[in-house]
Formats: sequence, structure tokens, C-alpha cells
Amino acid sequence: MPLTDIQLRQLKPREKDYKTADGGGLYVHVSKTGSRLWRFRYRFDGKQKLLAFGAYPAISLARARELRAEAKTLLAEGIDPAAHAKAEKAQQAALTEHTFEKIAAELVEKLRKEGKADVTLTKKQWLLDMANADFGDRPITAITAADILTTLRKVEAKGNYETAKRLRSTIGQVFRYAIATARAENDPTYGLRGALVAPKVSHMAAITDWDGFGDLIRAIWDYEGGSPSTRAALKLMALLYTRPGELRLALWDEFDLEKSTWTIPAARTKMRREHTKPLPSLAVDILKTLRAETGSNYRVFPSSIARDKPISENTLNQALRRMGFDKHEHTSHGFRATASSLLNESGLWNADAIEAELGHVGADEVRRAYHRARYWDERVRMADWWANQITKTISTARL
Repeated sequence: MPLTDIQLRQLKPREKDYKTADGGGLYVHVSKTGSRLWRFRYRFDGKQKLLAFGAYPAISLARARELRAEAKTLLAEGIDPAAHAKAEKAQQAALTEHTFEKIAAELVEKLRKEGKADVTLTKKQWLLDMANADFGDRPITAITAADILTTLRKVEAKGNYETAKRLRSTIGQVFRYAIATARAENDPTYGLRGALVAPKVSHMAAITDWDGFGDLIRAIWDYEGGSPSTRAALKLMALLYTRPGELRLALWDEFDLEKSTWTIPAARTKMRREHTKPLPSLAVDILKTLRAETGSNYRVFPSSIARDKPISENTLNQALRRMGFDKHEHTSHGFRATASSLLNESGLWNADAIEAELGHVGADEVRRAYHRARYWDERVRMADWWANQITKTISTARL
């Protein structure tokens, strides 16, 4: 006989779980803990299956019968009620859980675990914040190419064409991650590649002739402005021509001044692999002097404003501006182009040794090992030669 509300309320727990049927496959499962759970038993594709409707009294008798009727309607249409319920649950999750912002946060955390540099993650999050402001709380499957284009146009309207290009790429990265994790089916940024204004390609300004480089070296060694960190960093940029971030964020425990080496950790290199550089004696002297001036700070180039933070790239570029070198003439990143041009122009060094010293290594693993081992001695001689050229320039200026 069909159940009544009075019977349901009077159902008590026993030593073992038991069932009380309402009919048509619907029954209440009473557990020994006292819970009363609605269940619907049915057959689909020749197999016995079970569907849970919820607990009584949260799901009333009348509602349980409605759910049974809905399930039987699906069965009549050849649809498995359990599969249908699972699909609806997934769809609901997509609306509440699989938002762009949440998936973007997962992606950033994944990149962090993969060892991406903090500066890279900070830039990526800065771009994602622009997207999150417009559609971060929306389900990723509900975001269209038109929605994304609206966001990109806002950035373009400010003349930031390169930023718009990078933003499109970063948004696309989130969609591709969502596809890979089965939460999206397509990447709407793909069709936007030709919709944006192409940014004008500009190279980092750099002095690439010996006369101009001589003027730059003399200005750096004569510079008396800024902090000890700034002055030392400029000299070491000229001597070691690393990427500005690799130098500015350096820690003392990366240096072995006895062996005259500096090992840049993989997390801070562009190639994401550890890079060891030979230090000429002039660089070692500069580092020893700096350490005596800055004290026990774990950072090699602490900021004069906040000792727990490093100097910024803007600090180095501003110092160059004060020396009279404008942004179209030379930048802190430009020391790499200077060294690459002049070292190759000298004809004294193997091009692969120069590339290895610059940290430019191809994807071939054998070639990587070859660069590190085969050219180390040549790189040491090259570092000393480069430092000697700088020393001669300084000495000539002071005669």
C-alpha cells in the first residue's frame, strides 16, 4: 500500500537498515542511525539501477512521488534518469563553480607549482584581473568572443595595443586549460586573433658601438647618484649583461666569490633552468665592496626605501636617464644587446659560447649540455676579456 505522512513520521531505526515501499519502485530506506532516504529502483538497458531523491522530510512524500513520475517519463523516452540527473548536476556546477575567475586561479596555481617565476605570475595575474573585472564571476561556458572583445577594446582605447594582445593570449590560456580539464569545449579567443590592432614591434634600446659604449661605461663609473645598490647594479649590468630581473633579485647565497661564480636559480631565468656565470675579478671586487656597504641583508641589491625589497628596473633606467641616456638610446635590458653585438663583432669568440653566456639555449638537450660543458673555459676567458675592455675604458678616461 502507498505510504502516508503519518507512517513516514513514525518510521523508527532498528538494529539493521530496512526499506518501506510506496510503490512503483519508490521506497524509503531507513538506516539504523534514523535517517529516512528516498530511493527509486528501476531497470534501464536490462540493468537494475537506483536513483536517490534525498531525505525525508526535506523531500516530502508528494515531492518524492513527483520525482518518481519525472523519472518514469524519462524512462518512457529512453533516457536513463540517473544519467540525466548527473548531467543536470554538472550543468548546475558549471553555473556556480566553473566560473572564469575560479578556473583562472587554478591555472595560476598550476603555473606556480610548475616553477614559473614570481614576476611572470604577477604579470599574468595583473592581466587576469582585467578580465575578472568584466566577466570573472560568469560561467566560462557562457563567455563569448564578443564579451572578450569588449574587454580587449577597453585596453586598446588607451593605446595599450601590446597589453591587449597579451590579455587575449592569457584569456585564451584559461580557456584551453578549461578544455583540458573538461569544463569548456572551445576557446573563443581563437577567432579574435585578427581583430586587434597589431602593436608596433620595438626592440629594447641599446648602444651597440664601442665609442658609444665607452661613453656609457665612463658615465656609469663616474655616477655618484642613487644608492650603493643602484650604482653597483649598473656596473654589474655592464660587466655581466644578464636580464635585469635576474640581477636585481639576486641573493647573496647564489654567489661563490671564492670560486668567482654566480648561479642564477631556474625559477628566475627565462629558460627555466639554472644558469651559472663566471665572474671576472672586477665583478668580484664590486660585489665585495657592495656587501661591506649594505651589511647583512640577504638581498644583494636591497632598496633604500624598503630593505626587504630589491631595487626596481625603473630605478636602473632612471639612473641612466640622469646620466643623459634617454629611453630611445639605452635601457637596463639593452646591456644584453650591447654585449651580444660587440662580442660577436670582435671575432674572438665562438658564437655558441656567446649564446651560452647570454643564457640563450635551444630546446635540444644535447646542445644544452654541450653549451654548458664545452664552452665553460671559453666563457671564463671571454668574461675576463670583456671586463678588461671595460677597465681600459675607465682607466683611459681618468688619465
